[in-house]
Amino acid sequence: MRGRMGTITVSVDDDVEKKFRKAASTKYGKRKGYLGKAITTAMKIWIKAEGGNVKKAVELLEKGHNSGGLMYKSRDELHGR
Repeated sequence: MRGRMGTITVSVDDDVEKKFRKAASTKYGKRKGYLGKAITTAMKIWIKAEGGNVKKAVELLEKGHNSGGLMYKSRDELHGR
């Protein structure tokens, strides 16, 4: 059973659209809903790929970065004051 479905209206390059429609019809056939299935699959793949990048970035932020220790004891020393 399918859940609720959203509607998105987007504009894409003509060339990308033609290639995507051809690939989608090859995989799913030109049956009703083939384009929605293909776009949903593509979006899931993108979310998974980008989600991994976001997860890595958050882990790096939480972990912190070791820049090799302090070279200056005070801000004034850093600026030569």
